[in-house]
Amino acid sequence: MFAKHTVYKHDNYNMLTVEVQGKTLVVREISEQWGETCHKFLSRPELMDWASKRFIPEDFPNGEEGLRQTMEKLKSI
Repeated sequence: MFAKHTVYKHDNYNMLTVEVQGKTLVVREISEQWGETCHKFLSRPELMDWASKRFIPEDFPNGEEGLRQTMEKLKSI
């Protein structure tokens, strides 16, 4: 059984979830613009590196605060 974490969900078409499958982290990014994108990471540092390069404050409805909350949730997984 895999642990599934919802990192953010702005609406039904914009969300980010992380599944912990043993030592593999599977990130599912769903957006109304690009559809569903799946990324697999073998370590948490690799996930955090990807997230720091992928997200900018303009991606979130509440800007810098939304980015900070997302990064904190990813760190806690």
